[in-house]
Amino acid sequence: MLKKLLAEFVGTFVLVFAACGVAAMTGGSLVATALTFGLVIVAMAYSVGRVSGCHINPAVSLACALDGRMTWKEFWGYVAAQVLGGFFGGLLLFGIVAMSGASRAGDACNAVVGGAVSFGSIVGSLLTEIILTCIFVYVILNVTDSNNDGAGKKAGLIIGLTLTLVHLLGITLTGTSVNPARSLATAFNALIFDGSAVALSQVWIFIVGPLAGGALAVVLYRLLHKAN
Repeated sequence: MLKKLLAEFVGTFVLVFAACGVAAMTGGSLVATALTFGLVIVAMAYSVGRVSGCHINPAVSLACALDGRMTWKEFWGYVAAQVLGGFFGGLLLFGIVAMSGASRAGDACNAVVGGAVSFGSIVGSLLTEIILTCIFVYVILNVTDSNNDGAGKKAGLIIGLTLTLVHLLGITLTGTSVNPARSLATAFNALIFDGSAVALSQVWIFIVGPLAGGALAVVLYRLLHKAN
């Protein structure tokens, strides 16, 4: 179990440091950021995935727990490792950005649709995150299904491309979270290094939305693929 937790820590660390780093350094470039998130997932899927399954996302772990693919004890261990890995990835990223004298680290954070907080923007952000996470996790549940012989060794590539897909749509809306650990990491480090509490004040949206989307993906997966 310890190796699995370490693998989740490392995978989430790399995701936040590399992918959120590209977002920060490119001013949130749509294509560059989307591709990097996808590429990191591909890289980690074929490395730490051999140890832990490469969840590196509490929404994915929640879906696996709800579908009976892991115990709830394992779930909480995975989430703790993911949150810690993401935090330290963000700590290193924001620290390097601060030392370089740049001030773009805020571009790595998630924010509500349109940037201004209102009832409509909150609802829009929640819906965006629920739908995008549902799509992402639904694909994961399918390609990692032991009965899906068509996916096999291509699963990591498919999952990475799907993450790129949802980022291409979501970046201009919320910055695309679909991962509470990623959002928590950047929100806390924005407060530590930039003194900005904006991302942290909105982070609940990027916890609730992805977790709800992950749960919804399990419902959809079971309805379409497990119902008799």
